[in-house]
Formats: sequence, structure tokens, C-alpha cells
Amino acid sequence: MASSNSVRTQSERADQTRTRILVAAIRQFSEKGLAGARTEQIAEAAGVNKALLYYYFKGKDALYAAALDFVAEGVRATSMAVLEANASAGERFLKSALEHFDRIHTNWGFQSLMQQEMVRLHRGESNALTPLVETVFKPLMARMQQVLDEGIASGELIAVDPSQIRYAALGANVLYFLSAPMMHIILGTDPLERGALELRRKLAIEFLGQAIFRDRKHGARVAARVLETTPMPADGGVRPRPTPEFRKIETEEVRHL
Repeated sequence: MASSNSVRTQSERADQTRTRILVAAIRQFSEKGLAGARTEQIAEAAGVNKALLYYYFKGKDALYAAALDFVAEGVRATSMAVLEANASAGERFLKSALEHFDRIHTNWGFQSLMQQEMVRLHRGESNALTPLVETVFKPLMARMQQVLDEGIASGELIAVDPSQIRYAALGANVLYFLSAPMMHIILGTDPLERGALELRRKLAIEFLGQAIFRDRKHGARVAARVLETTPMPADGGVRPRPTPEFRKIETEEVRHL
């Protein structure tokens, strides 16, 4: 009869193998899309054979859904931890806005998979995003709403519709990265170069410290503390080019202009 230590070791090895497959899958799917990714390449990158890959995941669609769930759960856990930190509501929100900026910059696998799912959602196709709304995005949105409500009720944040604060912070982050290719052409400098990113994240948080706090001096102190305690993370690696699915919908949109 196998000892408990032996069973635990086997279980740990199985978890490690599954995680390696998922990490390899995230990279392949984010770079090549669901249609373009090959399970042979995923298995090779994970250091397993194809039969073992299919032992853990019954097919490519199941592997894709598991990979998306795996990376989204990591985002949920990290973001929720920031929103539940031991700090004032205003400071937690600034930390959340900064974490959102840094996630876009570093977690390109997640961003690419979200891009693909938004394309499918846009077309009305079956997608893996809808189930994640209930398990990931709704809980995060609800917790952020609570933080903003708390900040407004306490008098720390300005008395406006909380959605205005949310869009001012997170919308600005998204626009910065979406507009980067065009701004590169217009300005002749790369907005995604590390120095430019460091400056942008600093200016964004300092702006929020002045814009959403009733006491601007307090807001400035909070912004400075958030920036000091949250250094910019390392680059997230090579940014994947738009997937075939995204390029196709771009072409369709241009055709209808």
C-alpha cells in the first residue's frame, strides 16, 4: 500500500505537470490563437508527450478553456488582494489602478487571450469569457465598487458617481496601451519603452491623487506612498502580435467603415 508521502509526492508531480502544460498553452494560444495553436508544440514546450497532455485535458478546446481559467484566476487573486489590503479606501483604489496598469504591461498572455475572447463575444460566437464573468470579473467589480463607496462615504474621495472614478483610472490605462502604436508614429517615441512606461504610471497615479481625493495634499501623500511601495515590475517578455482572429475582425471592421 502506498504511503501518504508517496501519494502526496505523486499528486505534487501531477500538479506540476499540469501547471507546465497550462503555462505552455497560455503562451501558444496567446501568440497563435485557438485555431493556430498546435497541441504538439504545447506538449513539447511543456516537456511532456502528447498522450500525457490528453490525459490531463481531453482536447484542444478543453485545454484552451483551462488555460484561460488558470491565468484569469491568477489575475483575480492578485487584484482582490490589492483591494482587500490594510489601507484606506483611497489608497487601495490607487494601488488597484497601478496594479491594473502593470498587469497590462506585463501579463501579455492574459491580455491576448482576453482580446481573442472579446472578438468572439463581439461576433456572438461561443466563447470562454462569459463563464469568467461570474467567477472573476463580477466579484472584482463588486469589491472595487465597495472600496469606492467606502471612500466616498468616509469623505476621503470626491462625491461623484463611482463609475466616473473607475473609468477615469482604468479607462486611461487601457487607452494608453491601445493608442501606443499610433502615438509612436505621431510623436516619434515609443510609449511602450520602459522609461516611458515608468513615467506614465507615475503621472497617472499622481493625477489620480489630485483628481479623486477631496484633500489634495492627502491625495498627493497617498499617491507618493503607493508609488514608493509598488516598484514597476520587470517586463512581461515579447509582446505577441495580434492573433489571426483579431486581425480578421480588424479587416472586417475596416471594410464596413
